[in-house]
Amino acid sequence: MQISIKAIALIFCSFGIFQKSVAQPKKEKPVVFTIDSQNKAQLIENFGAAGCWFSEGIGKYWPEEKKEQIAEWLFSKSFDKNGNPKGIGLSAWRFNIGGGTAEQGESSGIKDFRKRVESFQNPDGTYDWNKQAGYVWFVKKAKSYGVENLIAFSNTPPVHFTQNGYGFKTEKDYKSNLKADKYSAYAGFLADVIKHFDAENLHFNYISPVNEPQWDWSNKPGQASQEGTPWKNEEIYKVTTALDSALTSKRLTSKIMLVEAGMLNYLYAGSGMANRQIQNFFGKDSKLEVRNLKNMSDFIGGHSYFTENGDSSLVQIRKSVADTAQKYNIKFWQTEYSMLADGFREGTKGKRSAIDCALFLAKVIHNDLVVGNASAWQLWNSYEPGSPDFDTRYFLIALKPNEKHTDGEYFKTKGLWSFGNFSRFIRPGMQRIHTERSDKLTDLQAAQHVMFSAYTDDKGKVVVVAINYTGVEKPVKLDLKNSGKASKIKKYITSAAENDNLKPYPEQKITDTIVLPARSVTTMVID
Repeated sequence: MQISIKAIALIFCSFGIFQKSVAQPKKEKPVVFTIDSQNKAQLIENFGAAGCWFSEGIGKYWPEEKKEQIAEWLFSKSFDKNGNPKGIGLSAWRFNIGGGTAEQGESSGIKDFRKRVESFQNPDGTYDWNKQAGYVWFVKKAKSYGVENLIAFSNTPPVHFTQNGYGFKTEKDYKSNLKADKYSAYAGFLADVIKHFDAENLHFNYISPVNEPQWDWSNKPGQASQEGTPWKNEEIYKVTTALDSALTSKRLTSKIMLVEAGMLNYLYAGSGMANRQIQNFFGKDSKLEVRNLKNMSDFIGGHSYFTENGDSSLVQIRKSVADTAQKYNIKFWQTEYSMLADGFREGTKGKRSAIDCALFLAKVIHNDLVVGNASAWQLWNSYEPGSPDFDTRYFLIALKPNEKHTDGEYFKTKGLWSFGNFSRFIRPGMQRIHTERSDKLTDLQAAQHVMFSAYTDDKGKVVVVAINYTGVEKPVKLDLKNSGKASKIKKYITSAAENDNLKPYPEQKITDTIVLPARSVTTMVID
């Protein structure tokens, strides 16, 4: 069969057109997010983290330049000469008031010496304010950086006040380890700690007397992992009223924060003796109501652990928290979280990359703020031993300490910066803005797509945090209403790229299409 040169040329031309059409798929239409600055949701009060356990060794023994760098990463609000944030600008810092297990040493029954904590009060009732020197170093450093909220919390009463002489339970009865006749003494101790630091110009805005009261915290001596005690709701009420009296008698202004629930479910439901804590402590007809105590805060705190195994649970639990808090006219703070459970693996096996962990952290923060209506968001430990490259589930800064924890190496993680996409730019006093999206995705659907939230201050600044959870770039556009004369967008991006650690990108016009990199968190500042 003979084919003319003209026919061959036509075939190749057609094939070229076909190739071109395959290589150039139709451009994805940008999702338009409408942001009306007058459509405001909750006030944002702080973003914070704790310095539990490992603060003591770092603050007390590590070389100055190392601990100063760690503090800068956590607290700094400055930028370098290239416009990169030097730190994530935390606006809250959680300080653990120890129970005296460190002084007990091996006889404390706590396996890891780093998780034993000193007590300022001696068994004879006198005080040694040189205790917890490493912890206090970080509190002072937070203060010097201008961290707006200092929070003191206790995992156990001092061991000389406990029923078994330990900083944890040895009996699984879900009742407090505090001796029945030591409620006033424990409250007085906490008030004395607050008073001392007030005199040192380290004012704690909040004092938390109980932590995760739902867990039994029981173990055999020598097998315990940390300090802790359960509390029944009636015991929480008793210690809270005692602390209120102690703060009042010493003329202190710190507010009491409750209840640091071990899971968010316990705020509105749950079984056991420390359940339905919004209803029990803020219900008008409850015999345990604490709302009108002089020194009580105007929120309830709970922990997001174990409530993110699947997007459906993630969304539904937070919706229940928000609905119940609204019904009882109380604000909600998320006061502890790390990836204790395996929800962060999202059905995968093996190690998860640093950016996967960072994105999962951002997803939990987003849903706590947008669905749960949280007014504050606080991480558990800022630093722990681990790798910065994979399974960064417990920390923002990975540590590689020596055996005695007197020195070591330290590494920033992608999680540090993805948290910073929120904490560095959403400042205390800003308000979240309700937004609308043109693709009409629900919160549940958005959890695997693009998650989007916006915030504003009283001067017209708007901050947007967009999480692209997909493996491809996503175009978006912003439709701003009632936001003044803003015309430029500054972007800060955290992604898998080595240098994308809150990295600043060139300004764009407010009318431009914004491209969100695959698997990234982007903060947009519109000022």
